[in-house]
Amino acid sequence: MDVTLSINGTDHRLDLDPRVTVLDALRHHLGLTGTKKGCDHGQCGACTVLLNGRRVNSCLTLAVMHDGDEITTIESLGSPDALNPLQDAFVRNDGFQCGYCTPGQIMSATAMLQEAEDGWPSYISRSLETDPDLTDEEIAERMSGNLCRCSAYPRIRQAIAEVRDARGMAAE
Repeated sequence: MDVTLSINGTDHRLDLDPRVTVLDALRHHLGLTGTKKGCDHGQCGACTVLLNGRRVNSCLTLAVMHDGDEITTIESLGSPDALNPLQDAFVRNDGFQCGYCTPGQIMSATAMLQEAEDGWPSYISRSLETDPDLTDEEIAERMSGNLCRCSAYPRIRQAIAEVRDARGMAAE
């Protein structure tokens, strides 16, 4: 099937088997290997990308379903010479160990911070009517779909909190 995927602002026209996931289209058809295949069951979050600005597990969605949609991957967030604020915070706070989950963690954190800025509550938010308070517990809940096998969770949350504070979203 012919499909056009807009990846990081560039349109890519592909002829794909309808069973190809977004993850496999990125990695095997476009050579964008920053998005990782962890469990291939949507349980670890290593494959997290933004789809029209919302975080999704790219291993669970078929590429042909997203003709014309905007997909944002880790490759678009920064470069070694010009890190994105979350990438920089992850490095400075040692928010990764082996680094395998890091792209998914950063993509999820990118969306999570936007969700909080937009006032989206989480399961543990105190109120549905006020902006969420991004405490350590709130960050942990919002990032719970992303696993780190090395258990760098405290440092991941610390990196996210640093970016939260820089954006003026400090927890009360």
